Amino acid sequence: MSRHFAHLAYTPGVRAEQRRYNGNEMPPTAAGATPELGDGERAFIAARNSFYLATVSSTGWPHVQHRGGPGGFLKVLAPSLLAFADYGGNRQFVSVGNLADNPKAALILVDYPNRRRLKILGNIEVCPAAAADPALLQAVTASGDPVAERIMRIRVAAFDWNCSQHITPRYTVNELAERGLMP
Repeated sequence: MSRHFAHLAYTPGVRAEQRRYNGNEMPPTAAGATPELGDGERAFIAARNSFYLATVSSTGWPHVQHRGGPGGFLKVLAPSLLAFADYGGNRQFVSVGNLADNPKAALILVDYPNRRRLKILGNIEVCPAAAADPALLQAVTASGDPVAERIMRIRVAAFDWNCSQHITPRYTVNELAERGLMP
């Protein structure tokens, strides 16, 4: 776990529960330099074709959305900067509206076959695609993609590799075919 993640996630209430259930707190942490995604995180992100995006409303209620696309649609633009093109969906705009009120968000990326999970905390800037820097738009889209409505830029505040104990392996049709399990 990165010290950045523990610094942000281990609130006084969390530490109290650690003492209650573990008999002690996890080691104390201090804020440090901006966290940087390493080669392992970059490769993991580049291989994902989906993730879950959690935001919080102005009334304090959490909201989780699934985001999906071709493998690597979530781009690592710099060691602490991610981005993806956001397309029209159910037209509710819950995540976008929540981010307008509070830019803090969490992403959970899962590799089901290999039972690995990466949690990312960050601040998201929502940029209308029509007003986005052309280089940014080009970095997150490919020819043949639908027209993006927005670009979501995520400044990574912290990340953590999470316990794999309860991840049930799941496979896409392509992953089954790669393993010779499809006719």
